[in-house]
Amino acid sequence: MKQTRITELFGIKYPIIQAGMVWTSGWRLASASSECGCLGLIGAGSMKPELLREHIQKLRNYFNEKGISKPFGVNIPLIRGDVDELIKTVIDEKVEIVFSSAGNPKLHSKTFKDNGIRFIHVVASVKHALKAEDAGCDAIVAEGFEAGGHNGIDEITTLSLVPQVVDAVNIPVIAAGGIADGRQIAACMALGAEGVQIGTRFAASIEASSSPLFKQKIVEAKDNDTYLIMKKLNPVRLYKNKFAEDVIKAEKEGASAEELKEMLGRKREMKGIFEGDLDEGELEMGQSSGLVNNIKPVKEIVEQLLKQYDASVSKI
Repeated sequence: MKQTRITELFGIKYPIIQAGMVWTSGWRLASASSECGCLGLIGAGSMKPELLREHIQKLRNYFNEKGISKPFGVNIPLIRGDVDELIKTVIDEKVEIVFSSAGNPKLHSKTFKDNGIRFIHVVASVKHALKAEDAGCDAIVAEGFEAGGHNGIDEITTLSLVPQVVDAVNIPVIAAGGIADGRQIAACMALGAEGVQIGTRFAASIEASSSPLFKQKIVEAKDNDTYLIMKKLNPVRLYKNKFAEDVIKAEKEGASAEELKEMLGRKREMKGIFEGDLDEGELEMGQSSGLVNNIKPVKEIVEQLLKQYDASVSKI
């Protein structure tokens, strides 16, 4: 797999980023991904500052015990009410790479830059890609609406979004959304992306901190088993379980944003992803879940991605 501006920016062997997913991307998943030559991300979206600090320190202790030094990063949703505390935590812990999502990167870019942090923002449209570049981001993640979890409101697919963003900006672009195997990595690189971010495939790994029941549901999912719901609030893609079907029914019957908020309640993500409530929890996964057929260690996942990539490129 070729070197790009992304491998140079992060000091990694392969231009593959393991996404920072809520209740899934703890220090074990991030360290395993980084150890394999990718960039592992700790997902702070489901962590309080003190828990984030614990995961950062555990990852560093693990590397120290093994006598290795690998880059890693933290993903921070900027709409979090305690975002300033989370940012202070990564600064205090001297984290060198931060991916952000769901908010205005310009509000925080100077803070990151002043502390020598490489800053990457996730976008779902060309308009927001340009804003992220103007904010001073070092790179952009262009994420199509095939992605699991929270999504852009414009429903632009990865195949359409990535080349348009590549044409619009000068900084490196990382493709995301529905990517789970090496064939798709090759396709994204052909579109001009200089790296890929992968979520759902890594969520079904031994090292992911999510519930084994959730992981198994990813394996069982077929091509049409996910759905984009909550479009009146903040679109989210998840598995069609009882909770999702109830929301879909309410949306079809014209439920208001307030009524949908009440249905969503609190801690649905934790209930589904971390606790394994397959009926009433949010089982966030991307359309690429139909490509995931097993739960295995990160090392084997990365090896398979590389083999698939090489096989695809050799046919061109």
